[in-house]
Amino acid sequence: MKENIHLKELWNRQQTAIPDAKGILKKAQSFQKKHLRKIIFANAALLLTSAFLIYVWNYFQPELLSSKIGIMLMVSSMLLFLTVYNQWIPLLLSNYSEINSHVYLQKMLKLKKKQAFLHRQMTSLYFMLLSSGILLYMYEYTSLMSLSAVITAYGMTVFWLALNWFYFRPKIIKKQEAHINELIDKLQEIQKQFD
Repeated sequence: MKENIHLKELWNRQQTAIPDAKGILKKAQSFQKKHLRKIIFANAALLLTSAFLIYVWNYFQPELLSSKIGIMLMVSSMLLFLTVYNQWIPLLLSNYSEINSHVYLQKMLKLKKKQAFLHRQMTSLYFMLLSSGILLYMYEYTSLMSLSAVITAYGMTVFWLALNWFYFRPKIIKKQEAHINELIDKLQEIQKQFD
């Protein structure tokens, strides 16, 4: 048994995995397309919901100011969310096959910052405005109900809002952050090869 083990020789003989640039580019393009589809779906869903809320306002003619304020809060929360979310579009529409990995990495880091802002500040503001709007809108109609029906209606609504806030929102954020972090890590590996 040889006692003089040369760690440097062992280290130099070790094979390193070279990241597959084409595979990463394909993954990046898939990421772009997937997020563009999400933005289109979010726009369609929230704009249709806003249009429906405006229709409800016109058709049912709520009498109390709280109902009108509730509808305005819900619509404004959706429009505000979309305004910030749609700022991703220019970053996602760039043709990344024509730019180098460093520029692409910078764009992904910028997208990650926008994603963090959307997840932290905008989602919080969106939920606060939307929840307030729903609860205010409900007041006019629950004021005509019995106490047990009011407790049931508000209880179920608050439960649903809490479930979305404390269970679904963190899972979605974690999943989306994992996708972008994985892509950024792979791009950084490629970038290190050229440095």
